[in-house]
This record gives sequence, structure tokens and C-alpha cells, in this order.
Amino acid sequence: MDRKEAQKRAEELVGRMTADEMCSQLRFNAPAIERLGIPAYNWWNEALHGTARAGTATVFPQAIGLGASFDTEMMHEIGNCVGTETRAKYNEAVKQGDRDIYKGITVWAPNVNIFRDPRWGRGQETLGEDPILTGSLGASEIEGLQGDGEYLLTASCAKHFAVHSGPEAERHRFNAVVSKKDLWETYLPAFEKCVKEAHVESVMGAYNRTNGEPCCASKYLMQEVLRGKWGFQGFYISDCWALRDFHEEHKITKDAAHSAKLALETGCDLNCGCTYLVLRDALGEHLISKETVREAAVRLFTARMLLGMFDHTPFDSLGIKDVDTPEHRALASRAARESCVLLKNDGILPLDRHKVHSVAVIGPNADSRPALIGNYHGTSPQYITVLDGIEAIAGEQNTSDTAGEGNNACGGIAVRYAQGCHLYKDRVESLAQGGDRIAEAVTLAENSDVTVLCLGLDETLEGEEGDTGNSYASGDRESLALPAPQVKLLEAVAGTGRPFILCNMTGSPVDLCFAEQHAAAILQVWYPGGRGGLDVARILFGDESPSGKLPITFPRDLEGYPAFTDYAMKGRTYRYLEKEPLYPFGFGLNYGSCEVTDVKNITLEGIGAAGGEAAGKAGEAGTHAPKGIVLCVTAVNRGTRNAEEVLQIYGRTEGAAGEVRNTRLIAFTRLDLAAGESCEVNIELPENAALTVGEDGEYVREGTALHLYAGFGQPDARTFELTGVRDKEILISL
Repeated sequence: MDRKEAQKRAEELVGRMTADEMCSQLRFNAPAIERLGIPAYNWWNEALHGTARAGTATVFPQAIGLGASFDTEMMHEIGNCVGTETRAKYNEAVKQGDRDIYKGITVWAPNVNIFRDPRWGRGQETLGEDPILTGSLGASEIEGLQGDGEYLLTASCAKHFAVHSGPEAERHRFNAVVSKKDLWETYLPAFEKCVKEAHVESVMGAYNRTNGEPCCASKYLMQEVLRGKWGFQGFYISDCWALRDFHEEHKITKDAAHSAKLALETGCDLNCGCTYLVLRDALGEHLISKETVREAAVRLFTARMLLGMFDHTPFDSLGIKDVDTPEHRALASRAARESCVLLKNDGILPLDRHKVHSVAVIGPNADSRPALIGNYHGTSPQYITVLDGIEAIAGEQNTSDTAGEGNNACGGIAVRYAQGCHLYKDRVESLAQGGDRIAEAVTLAENSDVTVLCLGLDETLEGEEGDTGNSYASGDRESLALPAPQVKLLEAVAGTGRPFILCNMTGSPVDLCFAEQHAAAILQVWYPGGRGGLDVARILFGDESPSGKLPITFPRDLEGYPAFTDYAMKGRTYRYLEKEPLYPFGFGLNYGSCEVTDVKNITLEGIGAAGGEAAGKAGEAGTHAPKGIVLCVTAVNRGTRNAEEVLQIYGRTEGAAGEVRNTRLIAFTRLDLAAGESCEVNIELPENAALTVGEDGEYVREGTALHLYAGFGQPDARTFELTGVRDKEILISL
């Protein structure tokens, strides 16, 4: 069904409603209108990395892990899988007469905010710190969630619009002040791609103000940009209880009625919260017009028509049989493997089953279910922790060997487990729960061939402000340090002098400086999903090669870092970083030995025709923008093992006043290289590759040449230090 037809049907249906009935439909928990055959509907559902909060479903790696995959094709498949399971669960709920929260087919995902500060607790929900990566992955996920059939599979939502990434404790009253350059260069591009290319059906406004205007009633963001420049035709949602913040926290209106008036007249169609309960009275007092209410209701019912809620659809046959299928489990396994980032390896990985006879698995996250799933998660039908995975894999191909000694003799490899310490409680608190086991951990490490040390965080230590699962009110972190008990455990295991591998399970950067010096290998695992422990183990034992790349920068420390409340990009993310990081954005090792050997410009049309004119507002390529820039890149795997890699193209326009401080990601694609294999891949650059964003927020063409770098990481000194491989460079005259 096309939008024009859906809108016509919505207008007809809304036209039969009374004013009170229209008002009632603008709330997230919209009641039934029985006389019109309209069932109750709850718009609030979550699907960040799997169908969430509605019972069992496939639980994929947390979003930040999916960002590490740099895999747009897989993100589309994941979106379609999540959309299918969400629709299936909706069908089953409707059969039972259950139209409660988290049962609908309007999903409030993905989160395409930029992870600009490593302290942000909700950074784990994002796809990283780069607008190109975030926009590409987010748009692909949306296309999968919404499907390409006659009806929408689900209605996706890009959130939180806009300029929103902490601090959590202040979000209800905070005013994010941002320049036009940073706004259009960093904070808006991902949303623009989701709207203009993926045609996302809804957008959710953030809690905070941006440059003085509340994001759920911003004339600039909502009217001039979203519906004006980008032509957005879907519906706009407030974040939950954000409209109440107008009068209680931001103090820009005097009461709920005036908050509702401001939001509705600016274009906020759906209220997650209670403020629109006053619409009926506001209408009666002539604060708002009936036509304004009708316009919002039509947008909402247009979406319901597009979803086929009042029709028979091809999705009606979906049901419990389509939830957590073998195909979906295989996809989640692939996602977990592609998300893991190998940060260090002195040669110990992959573990050799013929040489390793005993493994100590130690740490508070080694056998932790919460460490698998992050926040905004569903319930996995099965949980496989890292300990479970190692026990399974250690014995998988060693059944003919003599069982070793230890707690769990797995077909020749003894797997010994100790929690070591509590996730964050100190020794006194921990002892009361029997949780201080550092001495036991040291004993196991001293008597094992290798130790797998599983440290990190979980949703109780980083997450959303006010989340009931979060033990800290703000959800943010004050420092990059691991909790003190884990630091002691790390130092104790390192002190044995025995080799150990650190599996870091976090949704954000932590201080790994000590581990970089002492660990034999470091694997950034993120929160790998319900069964992700098995995939971690498969990487450790070499059944799979790690292929993830960091979607965020891991700084050494926060010394000299900009204030959390400062939204200027100066000093932030890899594009504007002024200090050498511990691990740079885009970095990740594998078990192959891959290198880019050549890069050529095979552009059919030169880009000189672009002239020196401005090419329109940022994000609008313009008719004079360069077109047809295609690079032919040759890559080779000189190693003896197959490997997947992520080819990354970075650029910098010489002589352009608006260029970023360092370099910027322009394009990327995944490669699958067998041992000894060489391949050529053509990669097309976006039309605005040679353009930069000026202080006025416009894309402009200036400078003398576009300097491009092709490789498997950033073209910086730290990447070269870690890999010993330099990117190939090419200069395109402008």
C-alpha cells in the first residue's frame, strides 16, 4: 500500500471520530474505539538488538557490538529477523486479546545517536562514534525492520532526535549547545540517511533542549529540517514523559496544557507519557485547534494502515514457529563473531588444542548472563556464557584424548572456573555473599596452561538514567577504570607470570592500559548476545577468526578530555582527537595477515566539473557535487588462515578550512579472504566525499586535492604501531 492510499484511508477513518476520540489516539496507550472497529493499541515496543521485553526472542549482540561488525548486509538481515519475530509475537498476542505494552509492531529502534563521550552509559545502545558508520548501519537495519513488501513488517523509529548523548543525570533539563558545523557534520547525518534513504516511519525526540529549543517541540529540528529539508512524512514521537519536562524541568511552559499545545503545534504526534491527557481540556479552552489534533491523528493512522492493522496481510501467518528459529540463531551467532574485536595478540591466539591441556576461566563475567545481553534486551531461550562456551568447545574435538585433571575435564582439556571477585562490590561486601575468591583464582591461574579472564561491566553499571536495572542513578560512569575489585583481580592474575587472555565485556571503553602491558591477548567482547559465549569460545580456539573493528575510540585516560556537557566536537572522537588513543577507531586484528597492496582511481567521470560552488546544505549533495568516484582496491591475505576483514576508506581534503582535524571515514565494506588469496574490490564513494562542512552548516567544495587512504584501519601512527601495516594512499586533484 502506498502512502497516498494509506493517508486517504486514515483521513476517512479519523474524519468519523469525535474530538475526544481523536485526542485519545495521540497517547502511546491508545484506547479502543469500538464503534469504529478500532482496537486498543500500545505504540511502545522495543527492538534494540532483538525483540525486547516481550518474552523469549533471539537476543543479538548489543548495538555497540553490531556497530563493530561494520556489516550493512548483516544489519539488514538482523532487522528483518527482529521485524519477523516482533510481528510474530504481535500476532500471537492479538489472538490472546493481549494488546499491552511491548506487544505492538511499532518498534522504537535503532538508536542512531553519536557516542561522542566514553562516559555515556547509553553509548552501548548506539552504533558508534562515526556518523557515516552509524547512518549506514542504522539505515540498513531500518530497511530490514520495515521490509519491502506491500505492507510494513514493522514501523521503525530513529531516535533520539537530536544532539543527544548524555549526561544522563541532566537530560531532563539539559540544553545541548552546538554549532551549525558540528550539528550538520556530526549529529544530523545519521538521522538524515535514515529518513531520506531508509524512509524510517517514525522519529523520536530527545529529552534535552538543543540550542534552547526542546527536542520534542523544536521548530528548527522538527519543522525546518525534518519535515522541511528532508521531506519526512511519518510520525513524530516524544521520548517517554519528555513533554512533562517542558514545564517541570526546562521551565519553558507554565503547565501541562501549554506543554501539550507547544508539542502538538510543533509536530509531535504521539506522546509517550501522560501530558496529552490534557488535550481534551485544552481543546475545550481553545488552546489548540481541532485541525491540529486531526493532523496528528491522521499521521498515526496512516502508519497503522501501512502496517495493515485493518487488513489481512502476508504477515498474518507468522507465529511462535517463527521466533528463535535455527536460521535466526545462526544469524545471531554470526553477529556475535563479527562483533568481537581482537585488540592484542602476542601469538597465543588461537589456542592450540594440542598444546593447551588446561584452561582457567576466571572473572565475574565469565559465567554471567547479564554480561551477555546489555540493556534493552529480550529473554533468550538459552544462555551460553563464556564459561559454558569454553567447556563446550574445549571438549568438542578432543574426545579421543585422555581427560585432563581439573574441575571439568572436557575431552582432554581441563576447564577450571573461579569467579575471582564480585562485579563491583568491595571485599567486605563481597565476603558477606561469598564472593571474594582472588586467592582461588590465583591458584587456578598458576596451575593452568592459560587463563581466560572475563572482566567488564553489565547493565547494572552502565545504562540509562532511572533504569530499574541500573544501580547508579545517572547510568553514566565517572571514569574509565574497571571496578576496584576487578582491578585487583587483574593485577593478581598478571602477577602469576602465567599467560592470560582478557575478554573484556563492556558496552563502552574502559582503561585497558595495564592489560595492554601484561595480557597475552585482549578480546573486546562487548555484550555478545544470549548464546554469545559459545561464539567467543569458537574465536578463542580458532574455529572462527575475529573480524570486528572498534566503532569507538578507546582512550588511554580522560586527562584533558572535554567536559561531558560540552557538545563541541573539538577533542572528541577519532576525527577531532588531540591525544594518541590506546586503541583507535576502526582498529581490530584477526588471525590472517591482510594488507592492501594497491589502490587506483577508476572514476569514469572526473570530479573537476564540480567547480568551486557550494553544494547545498550539509547532507544535500547538490547538483554540482562530484559524482562517480570509484576506487579499485587490491587486498591480499598473506597468512595461513582464512580471514574476514573490513576495508576502510578514509579521506582528508587538503586546503579545506572546514576539514576535520584528522581524517574521516568515507566508505567501508567487508571482505572474505582465504589464506594466500588476493582480490580486487571496487568501492564507490559517496557524492559528498570531497566536500567539507563549513561553520554555517553548509557543505562546500574547497581545497586542492582529496587525499584518500585505503586499508584495514585508520591511517594513523597508533594503528601502524599496532599492526605494522600502512594504508595505501591516493591523491585526487580537485
